[in-house]
Amino acid sequence: MLTVRYFAGARAAANGTSSETVGAATLDELIQTLIDRHGERLGLVLKAASFLVDGLTCHDRAAALPEGATVDILPPFAGG
Repeated sequence: MLTVRYFAGARAAANGTSSETVGAATLDELIQTLIDRHGERLGLVLKAASFLVDGLTCHDRAAALPEGATVDILPPFAGG
């Protein structure tokens, strides 16, 4: 299981959820699970988001996620 934390627009697109526990083996699987759970509005945010896995940027969406990891979802921020 993973802990997923939502920030800024990702939190809004996830209906105000700030964090939740999700089972997924890869970022691709996680993204699909979150879209199924929260809808396409979140899916649009996830397309542009950055992902931190245990505090480190992860660009490889097919890479295995460590059991018990924390995944932070960071959408682009205004004023960047």
